[in-house]
Amino acid sequence: MKKKKTGIRVSPADRIFDILNYVFLTLCLLIVAYPLYFIVIASVSDPTAVYAGKVILWPARFTLEGYQRILDYESFFTGYRNTVIYTVVGTAVNVLITIPGAYALSRKDLVGRNIFMMGVTFTMIFSGGLIPTYLLVISLNLYNTMWALILPVAVSAWNLIVARTFFQQTIPDELLEAATLDGAGNTQFFLRVVLPLSKSIIAVMVLFYAVNHWNSYFNALIYLKSAEKYPLQLVLRNILFENSLGDMVEDASTLALQQRLGDLIKYGIIIASSLPLLILYPFLQRFFIQGVMIGAVKG
Repeated sequence: MKKKKTGIRVSPADRIFDILNYVFLTLCLLIVAYPLYFIVIASVSDPTAVYAGKVILWPARFTLEGYQRILDYESFFTGYRNTVIYTVVGTAVNVLITIPGAYALSRKDLVGRNIFMMGVTFTMIFSGGLIPTYLLVISLNLYNTMWALILPVAVSAWNLIVARTFFQQTIPDELLEAATLDGAGNTQFFLRVVLPLSKSIIAVMVLFYAVNHWNSYFNALIYLKSAEKYPLQLVLRNILFENSLGDMVEDASTLALQQRLGDLIKYGIIIASSLPLLILYPFLQRFFIQGVMIGAVKG
């Protein structure tokens, strides 16, 4: 079959420009992707070979000892379970509050809308601080519960503004007027019209909040005292510390062995904590880019 001619003549300068673009983008891809690839091959390679610079494109002296040591910890599976629960429940709470709140703030007929937005924006610049927040968590009896990791971060001001901007640009006033003429109330319009048209921004909010919950460890470090409730990030942190170089070890061979094991576990921990999000991201990538562009075009 013959290719259809587009009628557009490509000049030599355009070809050179395209080639340079491909070369530049390929270099950018390698710069971003290679560190991730290196972590993967280093996690299954002998640390001695990694230090010697022998691990570049392929694993050297293949070993799964680091992953075996991580899996030997019972707390690893408990942490995974806890993190999945915190991420699912926390993201659900975030989305259930953010989406209706953003839609309400996007409505021009909301009395005091500008005042509310000023309050939301104020929280992006100033916060109560760690000590007042800790005292509030204690007074609400949230300490050492999973709600201490969810309720204090129930709404992100930035995500709220991004979602509000989406509704302002996507849901026209004429659509509300038409629904009102058909007898639909505000709640009915939101559930039957707005939500079906907002799948992209909902996916963006799910991704934003889920990544934040999955990677969070500081709040757990402050508000949780029971090891059975630790999230994955905190469990992995403790595993790494337990296998790091100790001050009380004096034997040189023991020090070398401990350092070798610590390095293997370090690379394995990076893969174990990042893999679920790396798997999820490609499915939500287009929504992620769309959400970022929406927030960047108009605040």
